[in-house]
Amino acid sequence: MNSLFLPACTLLPSSIKLPGSKSISNRCLLLAALSDNCSEILHLLDSDDTQYMLSALKTLGVQIDSIPNETNEDGLHLRVHGCHGHFLVQKAELFLGNAGTAFRPITAVLAILGGDYYLHGTARMHERPIGDLVEVLHQTGANITYKQHSGYPPLQIDKRHRKIGQHELTIKGSVSSQYLTALLMALPLTGEEYTIVVNGELISKPYIAITLNLLAKFGIRVENQNFRLFHLDANQHYHAPEKIFVEGDASSASYFLAAGLLSGTPIRVNTIDANSIQGDIAFVHELAKLGANVQWGEQYIEISRPSEQEILPFDIDANHIPDAAMTLAIIALASKQPCHIRNIASWRVKETDRIYAMATELRKLGAEVIETESSISITPPAKLKHNVHIHTYDDHRMAMCFSLVSLLNTGVYIDDPECVNKTFPDYFKIFTRMSKPV
Repeated sequence: MNSLFLPACTLLPSSIKLPGSKSISNRCLLLAALSDNCSEILHLLDSDDTQYMLSALKTLGVQIDSIPNETNEDGLHLRVHGCHGHFLVQKAELFLGNAGTAFRPITAVLAILGGDYYLHGTARMHERPIGDLVEVLHQTGANITYKQHSGYPPLQIDKRHRKIGQHELTIKGSVSSQYLTALLMALPLTGEEYTIVVNGELISKPYIAITLNLLAKFGIRVENQNFRLFHLDANQHYHAPEKIFVEGDASSASYFLAAGLLSGTPIRVNTIDANSIQGDIAFVHELAKLGANVQWGEQYIEISRPSEQEILPFDIDANHIPDAAMTLAIIALASKQPCHIRNIASWRVKETDRIYAMATELRKLGAEVIETESSISITPPAKLKHNVHIHTYDDHRMAMCFSLVSLLNTGVYIDDPECVNKTFPDYFKIFTRMSKPV
């Protein structure tokens, strides 16, 4: 396995141009494909996850063209020709890697539209549960079959048999917000009125807020009653904005913003600001509580830390920032006191079991770690172990998080660094460019 050695380093004052948000990119691609018009998507994330979505849409017959980059922005610039809510290709095999933001919504959309579709992915995707989504889709008359293990991909989707009068659906909220997102994106294709009731407390509400925000931009009205009940009117259809600019990825920003706190060096991230629709923007407020200086501007956020300011310990309910919260686990190593991250059960069903993975790798560095089904507690060692090999579990966020260990006067090896291609292919190129060995 390839490894990247990051020596103990400090940072140079830097300004980073973020890649487009993964959550926004894949939602926009699918909604644009289902619309009744053409639209241009600018600053779209170019990564493994978005490429799986693009490949699937093209296989389904959606015309997607590259367009000239007139905005001087990075990322992909595409024109999507909407298919008026009906894919031309009615039979297809779709490989979607380990991209949950592609697999779950495409499953729901194809199940509602019906056809002859086989959906599969990587071995890890086949370990990520999808049963709660399939169960609620069955309530609409969808015909979905598990091809290996009940409750998990791969899936076979066939013609839907509409259930007359079945317009109230119930979905569990405790496993993944992507299930509800998928349902909200698919149901307008029926042209019928639906009410969705969430059973239990809905996790990761900010990701549903992203979905609702984008649905509105694409012409779909959803009544949201305190994230417990959602109502969609009948006779709605997708109509895309003429141009859509994908803002910078707030989860990807977390590593550089944390780097500004850890190093004390001013670090600015661009293409995102206080007006972001992404929930992970709340990570900035958490850094401020830990001692960071925060400067907000138009299309940027800058973070630093005064040399006399110590990094404070924390005890946080991180349900609202599940992805960015992983970065806090590394910040805990610099706090000199025990830290706690709670209400993160969703980590267990991500690209890997992130609670187990994070605990295992932190212990290699000498930290004492207590993990539960939904939390992790970290007591940093007096001195970190040097030159440890960090296993990344084919999880992009594990690789990016543990790169920050090099800012703690500790060299570290990142195994399989290419796993960052899932969302941020240039991450290590940027990180090493802004680093200065000590």
